[in-house]
Amino acid sequence: MRPPSLLGLLPSELEALARELGASAYRGRQVATWLYRKGVLDLDAMTDLPREFRERLRERARIGLPAVERVIPSRDGSQKFILRLADQGRVHSVLMPDEDRLTLCLSTQVGCGFACAFCHTGTMGIERNLGVDEIVGQLLLANAALPPHQRVTHLVFMGMGEPLANYANTVTAIRILTDARYGLGYSPRRITVSTVGLVSGIEKLAREELGVNLAISLHATTDAVRERLMPVNRSWNLDALLGAVRRFPLPTRRRIFFEYVLLDQVNTSLDDARRLASLLRGIRAKVNLIPFNDWEGAEFRRPPLSTILAFQSVLLDAGITTTVRWSKGEDIGAACGQLSEPLERAVG
Repeated sequence: MRPPSLLGLLPSELEALARELGASAYRGRQVATWLYRKGVLDLDAMTDLPREFRERLRERARIGLPAVERVIPSRDGSQKFILRLADQGRVHSVLMPDEDRLTLCLSTQVGCGFACAFCHTGTMGIERNLGVDEIVGQLLLANAALPPHQRVTHLVFMGMGEPLANYANTVTAIRILTDARYGLGYSPRRITVSTVGLVSGIEKLAREELGVNLAISLHATTDAVRERLMPVNRSWNLDALLGAVRRFPLPTRRRIFFEYVLLDQVNTSLDDARRLASLLRGIRAKVNLIPFNDWEGAEFRRPPLSTILAFQSVLLDAGITTTVRWSKGEDIGAACGQLSEPLERAVG
């Protein structure tokens, strides 16, 4: 069994570990500062820690990041990081610049088990959850790849996998990301967790008081169409999902994001748009319309621009804030719904 990773521990857990090793809690806070504030992963470089304490740490735990196998640049300035994990599995994270923002799309699983018909990741199946260190490590790697004066400004849990199906590790990672004293210090307002609609996970997340944004992958306005596109709808239909959304605690001036992939001749009629407006009535909502991003073997097509704009117009006329999100990184297979890796292991 591999020793635990220091990167997967909350600052409070690092304090507890320091006490277990015969040192003060202060030493644990120093370790947290080195790891999360300074991005230093070499114990020998943590020069204000006593040598004996560093040796005991080395015996009890490890520090390691996924290996950056490739970084693929896009014409639009995005970068796809293909990361190889210790067990030779691969995941992707995507860095997306947009004016004064640098958004990182994080993965939470190797593959995905929810088989959404329009999503390439869904064709992979699920291999395993990512550890907390493997989630946080994606951010550390992205920040390390940026010039010294830059860092990622926003985080979206929208990469490979379903965040709420890896619930404990996702929540712990968020707590590390948002710890303002010894963690990475990100504002919860700049973090968005996306879900295919796991009602039980949404209800648990509502009790965590994390303050992060919630995004719902909706993609249909009837149960019949949503079940065809998203098998999860058989467990939690639209009524159950939207009921959980209505109960989700929403800070003042914040909205629930609804992601809606536009699939030509499937979910793009004006009746669909009117039903969507009706479904969202009474919810502080923002709708992101995502024209389908093609991938090899997909059965769907992107609708024409006139259809996209007509759909948006219905929602705007209903008073719902609606944007068309032209995904970044489409030319490198990094756009929404395109992330995929074969799950076979490397040999040798």
